[in-house]
Amino acid sequence: MDMPEKTQSDPAIDISNLSFSWDGRLPILQIDRLQIIKGERVFIEGPSGSGKSTLLSLIAGVVMPRKGSIRVNGKHIGTLNGAGRDRFRADHVGFIYQMFNLIPYLSVVENVTLPCRFSLRRRERAVARSLSFEAEAMRLLKKLGLDGASVLKKSATELSVGQQQRVAAARALIGTPEILIADEPTSSLDTAHRETFIELLFRECDRENTTLVFVSHDKNLETLFDRTVRLNEINAVVPGKG
Repeated sequence: MDMPEKTQSDPAIDISNLSFSWDGRLPILQIDRLQIIKGERVFIEGPSGSGKSTLLSLIAGVVMPRKGSIRVNGKHIGTLNGAGRDRFRADHVGFIYQMFNLIPYLSVVENVTLPCRFSLRRRERAVARSLSFEAEAMRLLKKLGLDGASVLKKSATELSVGQQQRVAAARALIGTPEILIADEPTSSLDTAHRETFIELLFRECDRENTTLVFVSHDKNLETLFDRTVRLNEINAVVPGKG
């Protein structure tokens, strides 16, 4: 499949003069500039405690910077109130959380289809792909090896950690968001499931020219990405000092 050319004039994520701290404490992130181009696969690397997960939360509008600008798909996140950021994230950002954040009392399919219940845009895209958003959930689950009856009947809390991780991935992918953010998405997967997961992730992103921002301690995956952003090279804050 031919991909559109990625140019610096077409950033999906554009961060400038960013400073972030928790509750007025010393900054943990100070980034002069970071651009990620539409359709890029970017691997974020840095030691534990360096602010990788915080950076992902800032891009998704989950938390707000003390100062600076964050633009996602051309939208200045700082101009949106809390409800507006929630709507924007629901429509445009798929997030694979490190702790999964599955709803324990919902079934596997119900967890995967949650974004379609909060976002009409993602619901319409899922239906366009598979006629119904439930069918699209099943397509993704099948690709991740989770279509067995014994799995589908379980609640999220009855799944293994690896299964929960794959359900969280399917939930992030449904409805083809323009930005996919993955925080340690392969940490609980064995080698075979990790390869299947990465293949699906890349295939789905390539199909819609989705921008992928991926954090992992698994440096074996780094060479699969378009480029690596080393947080200690762009963050002016030195972890552990101050």
